[in-house]
Amino acid sequence: MARLFGTDGVRGVANTELTGELAFRLGRAGAYVLTKTQKHAPRILVGMDTRLSGDMLESALVAGICSVGAHAVLAGVVPTPAVAYLVRKYRLDAGVVISASHNPVEYNGIKFFNNQGYKLSDELEDEIEDIIMSRPEILPNPTGIGLGTKSYAEDALDDYIAFLTKTTSERFHGIKVALDCANGASYKAAPIAMLDLGAGMCIIHNEPDGTNINDKCGSTHMEDLKAFVKENNADIGFAFDGDADRCLAVDENGELIDGDKILAICGLDMKQNGLLQKDTIVGTVMSNLGLSLMGRENGISILQANVGDRYVLEQMLQHGYNLGGEQSGHVIFLDHNTTGDGILTAIQLLSVMKRTGKKASELAAIMETMPQVLVNARVNNAKKNDYMENPTIRKAIEALEAEFSQDGRVLIRTSGTEPLVRVMIEGKDIEKMEREAKKLALCIEQNLK
Repeated sequence: MARLFGTDGVRGVANTELTGELAFRLGRAGAYVLTKTQKHAPRILVGMDTRLSGDMLESALVAGICSVGAHAVLAGVVPTPAVAYLVRKYRLDAGVVISASHNPVEYNGIKFFNNQGYKLSDELEDEIEDIIMSRPEILPNPTGIGLGTKSYAEDALDDYIAFLTKTTSERFHGIKVALDCANGASYKAAPIAMLDLGAGMCIIHNEPDGTNINDKCGSTHMEDLKAFVKENNADIGFAFDGDADRCLAVDENGELIDGDKILAICGLDMKQNGLLQKDTIVGTVMSNLGLSLMGRENGISILQANVGDRYVLEQMLQHGYNLGGEQSGHVIFLDHNTTGDGILTAIQLLSVMKRTGKKASELAAIMETMPQVLVNARVNNAKKNDYMENPTIRKAIEALEAEFSQDGRVLIRTSGTEPLVRVMIEGKDIEKMEREAKKLALCIEQNLK
């Protein structure tokens, strides 16, 4: 059977794959595993995004939490990083977010945080899954006064916004900011935080109705924001995803500033101010080569973790780094929060603009984005992870790596969900890259039928 937990919690189509029954079982097992060592009745914070299925799943999840004697504290609609922060501020025992992040409205998800505001390790997720699938009988079934209750964290949003505004000493008077809230969890927090910090503002996609989250808007659909920035003569634009743990930016000319460029801008500013721990930024294997070149030119080491913000965070915690993230806009400022935080990212980038007096396009120019070509090879799913075991494929990959060793790079990855081996080449000659990527992909397909 496939693993219940994916790279970011449990996710699926609400009411068919992620059912109310599954949410109830996750509430029971999650509450038990995360709080079983506590001597007191544990309290668990629950937040969600704006999608219609959130009410159904919240009710089931809370019922599960209460059924094992834990207390649910409901924060309502708040960004995912708000839960990570508020668990620590309120000294709660765990947190849960009901969200499918950037996915369409028919999907939803459930992800847990421990009492320090960190996403769970694979080991803890495996323990929760094992109890759900194989050992549900070990869960307690208290009665009477042993049952849990639910209460409401009525100040949750205000407390999170207050935290955000304290992460900078700058005030953004004179800067006009455009926001795309993806009709998601940032629709209140982002505008209020920007106003509190003095920014001028114009907003799109901040009228959630339960069905329009991520609908041709937000950080996965940047076209509206690019046009909106130029139409309104904004100095910069920010787009969040449905649960606001991601942020991408658009400069005053409508040009994209992706997660790699945000890391470059903020990382260089932190280094110049003596705030970048060990002069290191943690990216991923998919980070653009331009980020590494920027680092080399400015005395900043760029490390490459596996794809996924949880793996970026693991590297940061293990080695004492305080800035990391992904091209997709998950950026972790570990001095401030324990997970990717889209609104926090926007505030930190605005702070660099204010301190330097530079336009967004000037700041983004410190990193040249190298062209990337990606070609998928469709293969036998049972053989996809064995591509390096095939001598013909291995020889072709080694030859290609040598070919691009001076002014580019080659990255081969398998898909986690599809029968694909992905061939990615970065460099300067697009035609050559496309030709060589297709050639290698064909070789892989022919040898892994």
